[in-house]
Amino acid sequence: MEKKSNNNNIKIKNKRASFEYYLVETLTAGIVLTGTEIKSIREGKASLADSYCSFQDNELFVIGMHIAEYAQGTYNNHDPKRDRKLLLNARELRKLKNKVKEKGFTIVPVTLFINDNGLAKLDIALARGKHYYDKRDSLKDKDSKRELERMERY
Repeated sequence: MEKKSNNNNIKIKNKRASFEYYLVETLTAGIVLTGTEIKSIREGKASLADSYCSFQDNELFVIGMHIAEYAQGTYNNHDPKRDRKLLLNARELRKLKNKVKEKGFTIVPVTLFINDNGLAKLDIALARGKHYYDKRDSLKDKDSKRELERMERY
């Protein structure tokens, strides 16, 4: 019996993460979700804008991730902005916690996706903030690439 693979096209990105931060190291984490949350994600109704990860009692949580309420959800529907626990092994959690204690490091969600088994996963990155002039350089590079692509088409 084959599995349906129609959920694999769900890939919600945090576009601001690579603009605001240097992404040093990336990990994939599972997320603890309720039934209506996973249904909303499968419909593509989630946003990673303005979200970040934080430790609470040696557990990692994603804060500020918006998952829209499920349309067919009744009184069982979830809170769209609730904190959601991330699932990583103890070694990865210890490593991230030590890095975040250093000045300038934070953990940001990069991509939310559905894997081959139908489970929601979140790519998180250990990140260091960019300065204003670094962001200007990023915008210049982006504009020049766009201009080169435009010239190549003609």
